Amino acid sequence: MTVTTERRGRVLVITLRREAKRNAIDSSITAGIDLALNELDDEPELWCGVLTGGTQVFCAGADLSVGPGSPTERGGIAGIITRSRRTPLIAAVEGLALGGGMELVLCCDLVVAATNASFGLPEARRGLMPDFGGAFRVAKALPANVARELLLTTDNLTAERAERLGFVNMLVEPGKALEGAIALAERVCENAPVAVRESLAIVNATLNADEADDWARSDAAHERLLATEDVAEGIGAFFERRPPTWRNA
Repeated sequence: MTVTTERRGRVLVITLRREAKRNAIDSSITAGIDLALNELDDEPELWCGVLTGGTQVFCAGADLSVGPGSPTERGGIAGIITRSRRTPLIAAVEGLALGGGMELVLCCDLVVAATNASFGLPEARRGLMPDFGGAFRVAKALPANVARELLLTTDNLTAERAERLGFVNMLVEPGKALEGAIALAERVCENAPVAVRESLAIVNATLNADEADDWARSDAAHERLLATEDVAEGIGAFFERRPPTWRNA
């Protein structure tokens, strides 16, 4: 299985287990995340969730060789991107959270990161753009100029800087992100679950007010990119492990 779940009391730990591919999102990851989050929201005894990629890498993004699979009915892309969740979800990040991996983190409510973690949106290196909502959601999670920096330079954001900017809630030593996230989840579970869910719904509705226009612009831009020569060059260069030669066309 490429996604597993484990109950720790009232906390559901969801682990991506496609380590050989750096947890790149394919159809199996999408289906596994969807099933796990259905369980998290549908089981009344579960009051908080933790999403982790293990101790080496959180998620390196969508699998460019096979794609992320079809969107799910409840979760959309990757089983989570357009999901309306009721139960808090904490990202436990070790190593890289890039592209679609960063967009998974943007879907979570709190973030615990190891000091060796880094976050990024490298899609422009491949002639693409973040099309899992990252192009517009990143500016809600980070200051606008930092969001532009990630999108335009494709440089990564270190865990320390992400914590200073308020994106990461808690920094921990390498190998301790899951432990820290579970501890944070247990603090959430000390509170009345209905009150927590209602508070979460209000704040998330405010932050993620109607995104229909955002998605329309993002989808249209992505379609334009897919028709360019540069996207074919960027993806080809990725698989051939060489620098791309951009044609600006």
